[in-house]
Amino acid sequence: MHFQNTRISNLKIQQNISLKNYNTFGIDAIASRFVSVNSIDDLIDILAVEQNIFILGGGSNLLLTNDLNKLVLHIDLKGIDTIKETENEVFIKVQAGENWHDFVLWAIENDFGGLENLSLIPGNVGTSPIQNIGAYGVEIKDCFYKLKAIEIVTGNRRVFTKDECEFGYRNSVFKNELKGKYIITSVIFKLTKQHHKLNTTYGAIQTELEKREIKEPTIKDISDVVIDIRNSKLPNPKEIGNSGSFFKNPVISKEQFLQLQKKNPQIPFYEIKATQNSKLTTHNSFKIPAGWLIEQCGFKGKRFGDAGVHEKQALVLVNYDNATGQEIYALAQKIQQTVLDSFGIELAIEVNVV
Repeated sequence: MHFQNTRISNLKIQQNISLKNYNTFGIDAIASRFVSVNSIDDLIDILAVEQNIFILGGGSNLLLTNDLNKLVLHIDLKGIDTIKETENEVFIKVQAGENWHDFVLWAIENDFGGLENLSLIPGNVGTSPIQNIGAYGVEIKDCFYKLKAIEIVTGNRRVFTKDECEFGYRNSVFKNELKGKYIITSVIFKLTKQHHKLNTTYGAIQTELEKREIKEPTIKDISDVVIDIRNSKLPNPKEIGNSGSFFKNPVISKEQFLQLQKKNPQIPFYEIKATQNSKLTTHNSFKIPAGWLIEQCGFKGKRFGDAGVHEKQALVLVNYDNATGQEIYALAQKIQQTVLDSFGIELAIEVNVV
């Protein structure tokens, strides 16, 4: 391949690079070629001459099971800008390569509300809409406005509205019909400047606030509590390789839930009202914690070579040292089959397995 006639010749394309430091699982997969891109122009120039690519963001929602015999394109676009303001709202454009948690902290420092429940989620901003990241009752779609992306085949730029992203539970159009077809370059969020709408009812947030005797929490209070809760349950990827929640929390019908509850009276659940879930059913459905199901099957804290299930949160698979992607994926499949046999529930993998 020859790049002499394009601006790509100015970019440093590295050969046979380990991706161990570019994915939070710490999998030592090899990229035959690797380049880090920090401008839209460079990105478009690369797409003009190269189609056999793999897009890499923060590497936080990724399990590499093989070496990558293609050009790995590391999206390193940076910048946070206010593009529009009203009395009550602010529109913030964030480049795809910005770290998600750093952006959340930036918003809180500026007293911009809406993201506080999503504190400490690993990864970069550009990949956050792909799986509609969420935590503690809040999802990206709740404060999403628009995103900008580039079509890989043509290099054309396109703006996606909230409706066009087709957000669902840990899902979007970019995980379905447009999977692998676009590179997200920036995301615009609509945040509140005052009268913040706080969500404290999900998980342990309210309990933790009461422990701290906080009756009128600020968005920083919510963020601080979420960070402490996550730190108490989830391993730091810098200390032990992981990708956060490996499986989605399954959503089941009322009929299936009632049958399960008869056999397991202690089963935890979160009821989803029909109006929230109208695309799937006209009846209420029930979200069951995948971590609870996995724990009941005896996997919590278990280690299989260097692959294992975290001792504090069964939803998290971990790389203790030098596990391969295949070993972690084999463990995931074993967990899926055991949960299916035990509860009749199919666990869907949230992480992108490559």
